Amino acid sequence: MSEIEIHQVPVLRDNFVYLLREPKSKCVGIVDPAVAGPVMDEAKLLGWRVTHILNTHHHNDHTGGNLEIKERTGCTIVGPQHDRDRIPGIDLEVKDSDIYKFGNEEVQIFFVPGHTRGHIAYWFKASNALFCGDTLFSIGCGRLFEGTPDQMWKSLSKLRTLPPQTRIYCAHEYTEANIRFAVSIDPNNQALRKREKQVTKLRSQMLPTVPSTLGMELAANPFLRADQPGLQEAMGMLGADPVEVFAEVRHRKDVF
Repeated sequence: MSEIEIHQVPVLRDNFVYLLREPKSKCVGIVDPAVAGPVMDEAKLLGWRVTHILNTHHHNDHTGGNLEIKERTGCTIVGPQHDRDRIPGIDLEVKDSDIYKFGNEEVQIFFVPGHTRGHIAYWFKASNALFCGDTLFSIGCGRLFEGTPDQMWKSLSKLRTLPPQTRIYCAHEYTEANIRFAVSIDPNNQALRKREKQVTKLRSQMLPTVPSTLGMELAANPFLRADQPGLQEAMGMLGADPVEVFAEVRHRKDVF
């Protein structure tokens, strides 16, 4: 099976929208279109006809282009069943553990509440690609606007089970700021320090730091390591419940 083709489109101040093409069926999807114009311009340059929108959650910087794109293309809008009332133009509702067919590729749906109450992620297994919206960032995770630390830890724990080579296509370029915080609480993490050097080089060249891989995140992202003794010790919380550690990491990031 051929992997999906992925084009990353930077929009607004720090958003990433993703154009996907499944080569056998020629299905073309847009993941979380914050705005319509730049994404449709990119699709036109590529000669791709948009057939789908895949939304991870309802925030306007992920759905703002939905209705214009649907009006221009007649595309099918896929989104979370738990949040169907807040996804503009939704046609197809998906839920946890569903297998959604995007052309010839199977996509597993993960229900990952925490950032919002209805957030989902899309895992393209054959392509080693996870589109996780604002649940998991490179060296970070989303703020808990509508969920609890327990919910978000459980959501991230689901994603931790994916293969380490899985590419993490998150929706924002936040890595540089996330690393500054992570180093402040986990300064002796050598994987984090290595990532810090890589990110500094990429950003000095105005290059994106996304995608990362799950393996990189497991080693360096403090929000995925709340049950790891190394992080717990650095936080002065050795032996504490991972949810309590996660909540403290999230709190410190919120006020950093």
